[in-house]
Amino acid sequence: MVQETVVFKCEDALQMKAVAVLIQKASAYRSSIYLIKDGRRANAKSLLGVMSLGIEIGASVQIEAEGEDADKAVSDLIEYLQNPKF
Repeated sequence: MVQETVVFKCEDALQMKAVAVLIQKASAYRSSIYLIKDGRRANAKSLLGVMSLGIEIGASVQIEAEGEDADKAVSDLIEYLQNPKF
C-alpha cells in the first residue's frame, strides 16, 4: 500500500472541474485508490464518494492506493492535485 498527503491547490472557479478530472484520472488505474480527509475515506473513482468529502481549496488530502500500479497512481494524482490542468 502506498500513502501520501497533498494539499489541494486550485482556483475557486475551477474546483468542481478539478474534482471531476481527478476522478477520471483515478479511474484510469487498476489499483484501488482512496482519498482520506478529516478521518473520512472515499473511493477516488466515485463521484459521490469524492464529493462527500467536501474537498476545498487548501485542504490536506491523503491518497492511499493498493495494487499493481499504486506507486504511479499516487504520484500522478499528487502531481495533478498540486497543479490541476484540464
